[in-house]
Amino acid sequence: MRLTRDQVEAITQNLVHALIREGTISTDEPGAVIDRLAAVFRDDLAVEDRLNEEVREILEKHNEEISRGDIDYQEMFRKIKTKLARERKIIL
Repeated sequence: MRLTRDQVEAITQNLVHALIREGTISTDEPGAVIDRLAAVFRDDLAVEDRLNEEVREILEKHNEEISRGDIDYQEMFRKIKTKLARERKIIL
């Protein structure tokens, strides 16, 4: 499931405020911490988006086999994505 920008912002705000309430972190600028953490989450999501696009491009080269039913698109998508993620040490 993909998260929207608003969902990332909401999760980040809740997380940072919970950590402040628990005393796990302290900051004079919670907004800055929220912004930075949200940017990290968005960057991480963008890595997976780029990986998905690369897998789609690879599978487009095999469109004929997929159309004939010789290759199951979803299964190949999963396998290629897993292989590329492993090679690039991307945690999904």
